[in-house]
Amino acid sequence: MLEDVKSSLGVMAKRSRDLLKFERPLISRGEVVVGIDEVGRGALAGPLFVGAVTVRPGSRPPRGLDDSKRLSADQRTSLVDPLRSWAQEWSLGIVSVAEIDEWGMRLALAIGATRALEGLRSTPTHALVDGPLNLLSATPQFRGRAITTCPPLTYETLPVTMIVKGDQKSAAIAAAAVLAKVARDSMMVDLDRECSEYGWERNKGYGVPEHLESIRRAGVSVHHRLSWNLPESTLF
Repeated sequence: MLEDVKSSLGVMAKRSRDLLKFERPLISRGEVVVGIDEVGRGALAGPLFVGAVTVRPGSRPPRGLDDSKRLSADQRTSLVDPLRSWAQEWSLGIVSVAEIDEWGMRLALAIGATRALEGLRSTPTHALVDGPLNLLSATPQFRGRAITTCPPLTYETLPVTMIVKGDQKSAAIAAAAVLAKVARDSMMVDLDRECSEYGWERNKGYGVPEHLESIRRAGVSVHHRLSWNLPESTLF
């Protein structure tokens, strides 16, 4: 009985949340608003994906949109087509394993976000970003050395609002996260067919015990982030 009450309260809370409370005032003053979120930052293998979604004025987000981590794989997949129809535009920025190893994760995040925005036809005038970091800006350094091989961060001066747990509070951010996660998960399933010993179909490249044990047993693959000193450390 208590669990049923908690479940009902959770559903009611989701329905009462205003997922456009950050977007609405910006749109009303004429801003082109883009939501940005990353997927794969903490993985040990596979690329980094950054999603970008611009919001169409006066439209409601699809029913069921939420933090991608609180949705099942089937729920995320079922949202893809509705989100693509709802969004004014959407784009994904991808950073390869080799680029992550060369540039480091902090700079890779900024490059992924930049690539995502460059994939849009329109030019955003304000970004909503999940978390406490401005993903569009980073110092071109990695482990004490200057990086000169990365592309320019062409959107680092774009006005940004950082929102902690933004994928639970902003429709644009949540949409960006869902589209990026579905795309990255699909790629990891494809890579699993090439390197089936690591269980990427299940763990998507993250540092779960199964994956770490496979690295110790079989060594690393070309899809692992070698700059992470695997398998001794699972943190960057």
